[in-house]
Amino acid sequence: MKKFLFTLMVLLILAACAPAAGPSTSGILLVTAGENQQSFTPNDLAGLPATETSFNEVAYKGVTVSALLEAAGVDPGAVRAIKAVASDGYSVNYDPAQVLKETVIVAYALADGGSMSADDGEFRMVLPDEEGKLNVRMLVELQVIQ
Repeated sequence: MKKFLFTLMVLLILAACAPAAGPSTSGILLVTAGENQQSFTPNDLAGLPATETSFNEVAYKGVTVSALLEAAGVDPGAVRAIKAVASDGYSVNYDPAQVLKETVIVAYALADGGSMSADDGEFRMVLPDEEGKLNVRMLVELQVIQ
């Protein structure tokens, strides 16, 4: 009986130490459109045409959603909806008219050249004229519906 209790305690301790399952925060942004899935790093985004925009008095550098979709092989004109997913599971559904504007970006750096804050994560949706809940932080995936 003592061996059983000891084994059970060891297993419980090991289970408590295991990493939680969930989306990765390893600096990869997935763009998924049906069967097509492309991954991007901050360096990949830095290689695309950059633009800057601000939200809550913070200036961000990133790429337009249209440019990102094109880089992923998705025709922005065929998009019916986009879902942004954060590493903690938070998600927002967008109408294309909301995010296919030239002022809306997926940010990968601050405009002054600095790194994104820990609260922002590696990537962040920046919709300068929208409320905070639409500016998804810790972005890990854009799911495109065509």
